[in-house]
Amino acid sequence: MPNLMHFEYAQSGASSNTNNMGMRAMQARAFEARNSQYLLLKAPPASGKSRALMFLALDKLRNQGIKKAIVAVPERSIGGSFDSTELSKYGFFCDWEVDNDNNLCTPGGEASKTKAFKRFIANDDQILICTHATLRFAFQEIEDSAFNDCLIAIDEFHHVSADGDNVLGDVLRSIMANTNAHIVAMTGSYFRGDSIPVLTPEDEAQFDKVSFNYYEQLNGYNYLKSLGIGYHFYQGRYTDVIHEVLNSEENYGKKTIIHIPNVNSGESTKEKYDEVDAILEVLGDARPRDPETGVITVERPDGTLIKVADLVEENNRDVIQNYLRNIKSVDDMDVIIALGMAKEGFDWEYCEHALTVGYRSSLTEIIQIIGRCTRDSSNKNHAQFTNLIAQPDAENDQVTIAVNNMLKAITCSLLMEQVLAPNFKFKAKKDDDFEPTPPGTMKIDGSFKEPSTKRTKDIVESDLADLKAAILQDDKVIAASAGKVDPEVVNKILIPKIIQRKYPDLTEKEVEEVRQYVVVDSAVSTAEVSEQGGKKFVRLADKFINIDELSIDLIDEINPFQKAFEILSKSVTTDVLKLIQESIETTRIQMNFEEAKLLWPKVKQFVHEQGREPDLNASDFTEKRLAECLIYIKQEKRKRMQA
Repeated sequence: MPNLMHFEYAQSGASSNTNNMGMRAMQARAFEARNSQYLLLKAPPASGKSRALMFLALDKLRNQGIKKAIVAVPERSIGGSFDSTELSKYGFFCDWEVDNDNNLCTPGGEASKTKAFKRFIANDDQILICTHATLRFAFQEIEDSAFNDCLIAIDEFHHVSADGDNVLGDVLRSIMANTNAHIVAMTGSYFRGDSIPVLTPEDEAQFDKVSFNYYEQLNGYNYLKSLGIGYHFYQGRYTDVIHEVLNSEENYGKKTIIHIPNVNSGESTKEKYDEVDAILEVLGDARPRDPETGVITVERPDGTLIKVADLVEENNRDVIQNYLRNIKSVDDMDVIIALGMAKEGFDWEYCEHALTVGYRSSLTEIIQIIGRCTRDSSNKNHAQFTNLIAQPDAENDQVTIAVNNMLKAITCSLLMEQVLAPNFKFKAKKDDDFEPTPPGTMKIDGSFKEPSTKRTKDIVESDLADLKAAILQDDKVIAASAGKVDPEVVNKILIPKIIQRKYPDLTEKEVEEVRQYVVVDSAVSTAEVSEQGGKKFVRLADKFINIDELSIDLIDEINPFQKAFEILSKSVTTDVLKLIQESIETTRIQMNFEEAKLLWPKVKQFVHEQGREPDLNASDFTEKRLAECLIYIKQEKRKRMQA
């Protein structure tokens, strides 16, 4: 199956090159905010967040009166990103030095690590690396006041949650409320899979935010030129078809991470070790595992010898993990097979292809997996993410689940298309405005409302990707996009409700400002732009429109999320497409007065042009929805006559 999304980048080098202090673009941007007490750093995988934290922490320790820096990571393997680093040779004023006794990302129980944490708090040492779990346990045994004059840095911050049952969230709120501690929160993916906010609006308002978006990162590489996001659908057992992906002409020989499905998922065979053996067999003739390195050597059918790492088998995991941590060359590893590992924080810069088996419900997890193959490296100019997903089967009792999984997987592509696209700024076009439009800015005609308050400006500047994630995870939006519901219903009814739910503190006016901005940004940022006769045109809904004539009214008539479903309809069989459509019909959006009022002029227009009422059984989804609108209005009219 061809890629659903394909992105080309300029290889400008801007995000990879360093300044006279040894800082890359994102790190320099973060360092500008070094005096903030609470700092939230959002930046993609491979942008250099760990080193950015080193720069920030050392400045706070040297120049801001901070006595200790505590770095908390979600799992031990990520702790290596914060090992001692010689920064001065690149121009910074000092080095990052971590005493071995203060690196708690080592094997051992939490009791001994909590003891070591308490010892660190009591002595004069300055830097400690630990896991989120160690921070939680230690916090329970230490007075809040012990964190005064400390910097708490939380890596992979999306593990925190505003949910009252989230212990790490409680630790953070208590430190903020009861101490003068500084906090640096870092994440490559700020939206959580469970849709619970990371912070309450009140807590989040206290943070200064530094954002470095995905487009800036990938467009500024030296080597990586393009990224593909594709899907391969199958029926039966995935182990019987995975060769179609691994041994395809475009993927054969690529440095690949394979994430097999969770044993509780529908795609799993429930025998994870047998699945690994099946994958090894697809790759070639496997030789015994090297007891010293943990590497499995496989001879491919063409005689090539490749190195494979099995992170599924627990007994030898520490040995192979140690080998992977010390990879220095592109030839040191070829294929990694993992289940719950090798995601966030895992660094294998040579990886070209991330193959994920099964639907992943968490957008965070998907973005972290894609981030494994988007490091910049001289061995690749293209990175590829492939999701191998079970195709719905009419004979299977789980057909509805399979359809929903497929739709949600496609939805993830839509979100990735949004976050990987270049960012524009949008301004209202005034009648007396004859100033040339700055690069990266578009002017929108009509009644476009620019963000007018600090709250709405902060949302469009820092939270747009998070808001799009909330929109694209909404079941009604998914059904509306796939079912060709009238775009104005999506844009004017569904999206405002999601905004109100996500930001309950916004006024009606602020909701409308955010709604217009996110709708315009979603439609325009991923649209094709071309130039003819000195004028620029943007392609929206299969029409090329002069950019100077863009208006909010025109954009409201376009569903920005429908394109992927149109691509899907050309990529699956008619039987599968029919199953998807039937499934959508059973869970379609319920008609209400707001939608009926919006659709009623379109019903009248249809009757006038066609000379008949819209047919409820029409093959065209738009006509069917107009028919449902007409039935609803007739029913409401009868109810009122009887009242």
